[in-house]
Amino acid sequence: MNKLNQTIESYLNEHWQEYIDDLKELAQIPAPSHHEEQRAEWCKAYLERHGAQGVYIDKALNVVFPYHAQDSKQLLVVNAHTDVVFPDLQPLPLREENGRLCAPGVGDDTANVIAVLHMAVMAMKLGLKPKNGILFVLNSCEEGLGNLKGSRQIMEDYKGRIARWLAVDCGYEEVINSAVGSKRYEITVETEGGHSFSNFGNRNAIRYMANMIETFYSLKVPEYGITTYNVGLIEGGTSVNTIAQKCKMLYEYRSSDIRSIEYMDKFFESVLELYRSMGITVTVEKVGDRPCMAQGVDCSEFTAQIVEAAKLHGIEMCVGSGSTDCNIPLSMGIPATCFGIYLGHGAHTREEYIEIESTKTGLRILAQVLMEYMG
Repeated sequence: MNKLNQTIESYLNEHWQEYIDDLKELAQIPAPSHHEEQRAEWCKAYLERHGAQGVYIDKALNVVFPYHAQDSKQLLVVNAHTDVVFPDLQPLPLREENGRLCAPGVGDDTANVIAVLHMAVMAMKLGLKPKNGILFVLNSCEEGLGNLKGSRQIMEDYKGRIARWLAVDCGYEEVINSAVGSKRYEITVETEGGHSFSNFGNRNAIRYMANMIETFYSLKVPEYGITTYNVGLIEGGTSVNTIAQKCKMLYEYRSSDIRSIEYMDKFFESVLELYRSMGITVTVEKVGDRPCMAQGVDCSEFTAQIVEAAKLHGIEMCVGSGSTDCNIPLSMGIPATCFGIYLGHGAHTREEYIEIESTKTGLRILAQVLMEYMG
């Protein structure tokens, strides 16, 4: 692998300030999962304004730009997700200070969305033709209860044609090449409830929910891979003088090994049956299901390319596991990796920021990787 040629270096230098300006604009557009319409339209218009043809928004709110992809059955997907974890529907606050851009979602994943857009435009402007086709995708629903809706749609629409998947997410200190699977549930407990004085002794849904949580947390995690569990939200009751009739929670478990997911499945079902046997009503809705990677998927070559590209630009990347858009292709046996183009802190908090200068290095690493797939 040779370092970027002068044409690519010059292009990145000349257009870096444009990258920052675009990032500032997009970072202020709200995009909760399932409501990415504004960002999708912005991304589509951006590509078309720079000469892209055939760009479309699919039913999952993915923005898709097939680049020399019409006849290819060995497509490379290069994606970044447009949604952020925040529910805001009003413009997101942005400020610049001490060499940082600060905004909710500015790094995860807005900086990477703009990077993918700029790579697509660079390929067009410089007349770069891929060895096989590329799908540049700005996809929906990667975060939280989005449940990877966008990447699932891409895999469905291009079934049998995708050979590799590069998710541009997170920063450039780590390349993720292993999928952490997860199951997410909304659990509701219902009892007769009543008045806190006149019906004292009736069963309280909050009490049973609290006991159920304690039961979940009594589990020693299985030994395969890394496994975790969490209750992330609990709500219920009516007033201080009411015995609660209903209480619900959001519960998840996740693991990097399918055997541990299967173990957690069995434990989860046993807890539900235990509480149902007490005569209370327990209902469950699955709100998220992210698969682990299939056995035998070999991402070593893809990972080595990325690690080597980073080294050429002075970065020692570590290799790890995560829950990203790569989960879907990896679960279907397709090599997939993930890394981002910035250094920053505070992802999934309103205090998130990125180091502005770091994006110069990140963009070069991303361009270096993509050059391996150009003719």
